Amino acid sequence: MPGNYLQLHFIVILLGYTAILGALITLPAINLVWYRMLIAFIGLLAFFLFRKIPFKLQAKQIWPLLGIGIVVALHWITFFHAIKVSNVSVTLGVFASTTLFTSFLEPLTQKRRIFWLEVLIGIIILGGIYLIFQYEFQYLEGILYGLLSALLNGLFVVLNRNISNRHHPTVISFYEMIGGFLFISLFLLLSGDFDPGFFAISQLDIFYLLILGLVCTAYAFAAIVHVMKVLSAYTVVLSINLEPVYGIIMARFFFPEAEQMSAGFYAGTLIIILSVFAYPVLKKKIIANNVDQVNC
Repeated sequence: MPGNYLQLHFIVILLGYTAILGALITLPAINLVWYRMLIAFIGLLAFFLFRKIPFKLQAKQIWPLLGIGIVVALHWITFFHAIKVSNVSVTLGVFASTTLFTSFLEPLTQKRRIFWLEVLIGIIILGGIYLIFQYEFQYLEGILYGLLSALLNGLFVVLNRNISNRHHPTVISFYEMIGGFLFISLFLLLSGDFDPGFFAISQLDIFYLLILGLVCTAYAFAAIVHVMKVLSAYTVVLSINLEPVYGIIMARFFFPEAEQMSAGFYAGTLIIILSVFAYPVLKKKIIANNVDQVNC
């Protein structure tokens, strides 16, 4: 069991490290995501073939996954663009607001009433975002793209949650990578950006892209599926909330000058992260209390 906890936190560190790689890779965000999805797709295909895991689905099962893959692609493009126009800390601090968007998108897609706790946590998270706006207004474009990325990530989480019980999670990820890759490829073809310069990449960028696509994406996706077989979904979700914490700490180590932020930024980020952690804990307690009252 301790080994599984260590593996889980290693995966979360890898997820946080994707932001560092986004800053290190010199490619534009859309090019970066195209290569990431291509490498991840190849890595997952190799994983299926090596482990002899069946991954073929019917056409009617594949189309929704390809559509969700487009959401993933847009989420990653806006995420990495936010890093390019601001920095890692600002992007991850704002991106932690994914819980805010998920809490409102999930009731809409599942046609249920919004839980009062979700509204309260949402208001507190908005307060944290307001603080970041107040003290880091020079990063306005990065903040806005970070919020858009968080919204798209919330939509991805909700859509994936609604379909996750139908197929193996790694198979879902595989087809989502294909969907995102095809979407970006079509866009690049129509925009005329598939020129020789697109494929002119430095050796260092290739190295970083391989880490991003194979380790931080293909491996992380497959490993988290394994961990979820042993640990509860609640434990996994709670641990994944540490992603911005690990990412911001690593950013201060990798980019000490570029990641010097104001006290107001850290106060706002702390409010968002504490709210994200508090939400599942409080929700679990409230549901448990309601069950006990019903049983009484």
